[in-house]
Amino acid sequence: MLQKYIRYCTKKVLDAINIGTMELVNMGHTVFTTEFVLLGLLVQNDSSLITIMEQLKLDTEGLKKRLMDDTFASLDNQTTNTPKAGNVQLVISGEVDKVFEVALQESKMMGDKLISTEALFLALFDPQSGITAEILKGVGLEQENVRTAIKEIRGGRKVVNQDDESKLDVLKEYTLDLLELARQGELDPVIGREKEIERVIQILSRRKKNNPVIIGEAGVGKTVIVEGLAQQIVAAEVPQSLLSKKILSLDMAALIAGAGVRGEFEGRLKSIRDAIIDAGGRIILFIDELHTVVGVGGGSGGMGAPDILKPALARGQLQLIGATTYDDYRKHIESDRALARRFQTVQVDAPGIEDTKKILEGLKPYYEKHHNIDYTPESLDAAARLSDRYISDRAQPDKAIDLLDEAGAKKHLEMHYTPPDIKKLENEKRTHAALKMDAFERQDFEEATKHHAELQIIEEQLVTKKEKWQNELKEKDTSVTSEDIAGIVSNWTGIPASRMMEGEASKLAHMEEKIHERIVAQEAAVGAIADAIRRNRAGLREGSRPIGTFLFLGPTGVGKTELAKTLAEFLFDDETHIVRLDMSEYMERHEVAKLIGAPPGYIGYGEGGQLTERIRRVPYAVVLLDEVEKAHPDVFNMLLQVLDEGRLTDAQGHVVSFRNTIIIGTSNIGSEKLAEKHEIGFKSGPGIISHDEAKDMILSEVKKYFKPEFLNRLDDMIVFHSLTKEHISRILDILLNRLIKRLKEEEISLEIGAEIKEKLVTDGYEPKYGARPLKRAIEREIENKLSLCIVNRQFQSGDKVKAIIKDKEIGFEKVSV
Repeated sequence: MLQKYIRYCTKKVLDAINIGTMELVNMGHTVFTTEFVLLGLLVQNDSSLITIMEQLKLDTEGLKKRLMDDTFASLDNQTTNTPKAGNVQLVISGEVDKVFEVALQESKMMGDKLISTEALFLALFDPQSGITAEILKGVGLEQENVRTAIKEIRGGRKVVNQDDESKLDVLKEYTLDLLELARQGELDPVIGREKEIERVIQILSRRKKNNPVIIGEAGVGKTVIVEGLAQQIVAAEVPQSLLSKKILSLDMAALIAGAGVRGEFEGRLKSIRDAIIDAGGRIILFIDELHTVVGVGGGSGGMGAPDILKPALARGQLQLIGATTYDDYRKHIESDRALARRFQTVQVDAPGIEDTKKILEGLKPYYEKHHNIDYTPESLDAAARLSDRYISDRAQPDKAIDLLDEAGAKKHLEMHYTPPDIKKLENEKRTHAALKMDAFERQDFEEATKHHAELQIIEEQLVTKKEKWQNELKEKDTSVTSEDIAGIVSNWTGIPASRMMEGEASKLAHMEEKIHERIVAQEAAVGAIADAIRRNRAGLREGSRPIGTFLFLGPTGVGKTELAKTLAEFLFDDETHIVRLDMSEYMERHEVAKLIGAPPGYIGYGEGGQLTERIRRVPYAVVLLDEVEKAHPDVFNMLLQVLDEGRLTDAQGHVVSFRNTIIIGTSNIGSEKLAEKHEIGFKSGPGIISHDEAKDMILSEVKKYFKPEFLNRLDDMIVFHSLTKEHISRILDILLNRLIKRLKEEEISLEIGAEIKEKLVTDGYEPKYGARPLKRAIEREIENKLSLCIVNRQFQSGDKVKAIIKDKEIGFEKVSV
């Protein structure tokens, strides 16, 4: 009798018996035959048996339909009426007993202690099982094929406990079938990357060392290359040797989850390895983030993941595709020579702007369908261009795709976001409905009637407003534009979107005029910088060098630092995009390491360099090396690579690009000699040195101080003019306008006449110190006195204030409006 086999069954088998019994009762039969056993097995969607059916390409639904329509219809119904579940007396056929006897023998052959669904299914092929053996053979199944598939999927694992069977399908549990996803159309198309995919196919086709590892920065599309290979296999666009292959992606999270006991992770990985080996070379394992597997396991002297994989890789029994970054490959894989020699590297670089646009065009229909919106061609161009320019801490095409995705999500939400006035009415409707119900319960019908009347008014308002809203939605443009993309970039970076969309050509054409709004005189310096930037924007810059490299020379206070700040605002839309380093902090040899980070073993290792880390975070910046002559000579040796190649490697091995920076060094070398010559001007005369003579004198001193290899890598050495009284007067207007603007924010109007300005110019003009004495004069005579009046509440918001001279001192008085 069947009862004696029950204690040898797993929970899955017991479930199958229960399902078969329920189907038996529902159909009105009373004899439990092997057909109902088969039906119970087929109905279980979460069993490993279904995976076996899929691998053998068996139409499970077709087999179930055949059982239901043909086989059960031909069975003799033992009762004329459908019996009630509580009164049914079931009879178990002799074939069922025989099947379970054979199943127990099959279990022992597989090394199991219990009858599994696989063993029971194999037993149904036995001739003594009745009609089921004919049914299974009729759909093209052979017992030996099923037995081979079971062995392949199990991966050597045994059924010992009643719950073990749910863990048998090791490959289904810990991997994802990329070919199946490709067949179902769940993978995005792969645009470009033909060379990389071809290289992977070439390595996979080798006789030995046929394990490609795809290396590239995060976001360049390493995983997509493997997905592209899976799509090519499904489309039969690969060599014959790969057509029968299956690509399984390892689910690292599932593999590690719950593996707290020592050796459990290694045991799972070993089961996966054995299952792939048993598949006879038909499975390629893909491990994304390969370094995460290499770095797990092997605790307390045990066998780690590399030790489990290396023998199978060496013998060619396991074929593997890995993907990792350059840093992780060097740290985790390259350091293990025995493991590294099993792989062949495939390097993947980030695509350029044009290639990124092609990728976006290919993905566009998928994102349009998902968000139910449209993308204009200009939006694709903006996503590629703006992400490349403003988002530097990520790689293309990932950052451009994310821009496209988020802009689509935002547009979709805008189209479906309920207006606040409708939300308010809906809240009022719920409130009145609740109050009406409460009044009914209290039998206060007068109040209930009042709330009912309010509800009717709200309903009418809602209908009207919703109709208006729907009509507005129909008229709204559902297209994502370049402005929408710029808005997302602005949210990410904080740079105003309007600045991004400003015409680049017109902006560069009038660059000198824009800069001279803040910088007085210094035409030569502004012109040299403008030419360098226009060369860069026109694509005439050489290689990956910085946009421009300059050495600003001249006396203090002539605008060297101010020009650097102005450049940052003009080019990168924000004055804070300036990386300022006081080079007097790097006078000692050991302090040079602070620029790129402390080496291993020293305090501060891992924190990043003061120069490299800031450029990694803000790659579009002006790098200002203030008082560069005070730095240790080793600093200049380090800067040679930056000036020439536009890159610098920090202490952690990160290569930092200076391609989008302007590097400016400032120096006062030669200023002391010029001070001895009294005055520097623009024309020769008694006691006056011409600008050309001053320039020659300063450059002569610079060449004595700096090494030729450093000076030779600079784009230009610019000697700033000394400021005349006329220049100081123009600078005064700029500084006073800023002060007046700040006071306007406090709603105070300030009027400063010509007499006051003349006094400030006289007090603030010292050729030796440039514009700094003028700033001090403004602080002393205007800002300090005015702030005291405001604090004493002499002047308040809304007042108009005029600067006056009283007793040869500057004062202030309120002007009646």
